[in-house]
Amino acid sequence: MFSRLNFIKRSVTVALLATLFSTTFAVSPAAAQSAGFAFRNLDGRRVAAGDFRGKVVVLAFGASWLPLSRAQVQGVQQLANEFGGRGVEVFWVSTDSEQAKSKNFASDEQLRSFATKNNLRINILRDPDGAVSKGLGVDQLPTIVIFDKQGNVSGAPIGGLDPQGNLVEKLKPRIEGLL
Repeated sequence: MFSRLNFIKRSVTVALLATLFSTTFAVSPAAAQSAGFAFRNLDGRRVAAGDFRGKVVVLAFGASWLPLSRAQVQGVQQLANEFGGRGVEVFWVSTDSEQAKSKNFASDEQLRSFATKNNLRINILRDPDGAVSKGLGVDQLPTIVIFDKQGNVSGAPIGGLDPQGNLVEKLKPRIEGLL
């Protein structure tokens, strides 16, 4: 009986800790939006989550200097081609620094050149200090974050993308479930 009681105590403790951890550290949609879901595009315009209520939004975080991001942008453009006319807004979000002295610096003009070179015709947004990406739980590049029509984060960020994989096929069930 004593060992069964200890087992029950340990199980309850583990369950309480798991609940506490998930409650304390999960990134909620409200927290993500309060983290400042607003970007600047390459034309200097402000682009914010509230601008897209009623649409599914896909944010593809990457960096122009990262080889995986170069492979990612082709899949992101295909995603935009597939879903763009169906109420889905797709953006590539550059995490490149805006500080000229940074080793990860990219000017707006360099990002335009990157887009042209990689046939990326969607809107590019800037998250140079990583505030939005961190607020959304992005911990690696490239990573995809999807928002539902109400502006809530839909599921966990999708990282660890296979550069040889088909991004459209990977994300299609999740996006179609939100339309």
